[in-house]
Amino acid sequence: MTFVVTESCIRCKFTDCVEVCPVDCFREGPNFLVIDPDECIDCALCEPECPVDAIRSEDEIGEAQKEFIALNAELSKKWPVINRNKGGLPDADDWKDIPEKLQYLIKE
Repeated sequence: MTFVVTESCIRCKFTDCVEVCPVDCFREGPNFLVIDPDECIDCALCEPECPVDAIRSEDEIGEAQKEFIALNAELSKKWPVINRNKGGLPDADDWKDIPEKLQYLIKE
């Protein structure tokens, strides 16, 4: 199993999680982070670091967030590695408690 970044990260992109990753498996998009499932070693160090509780073990993801397993795999092939904390997006605090943010995901 691997860890997956879920919907809560969209438009927040707090990067506290990337600094603790021992294998640099995080990838950075414009307004979302993903975990490369081929690189993740399932160490669980990142999960408690996320201030919006967006990181889940693949086997603990609820039905509503299942699509994020494939989305992390897809986008991790396109986006560059991020391995240092850059803070969140400027308006992250405004978005951290907003549900159903998939429509705001920028995949470019």
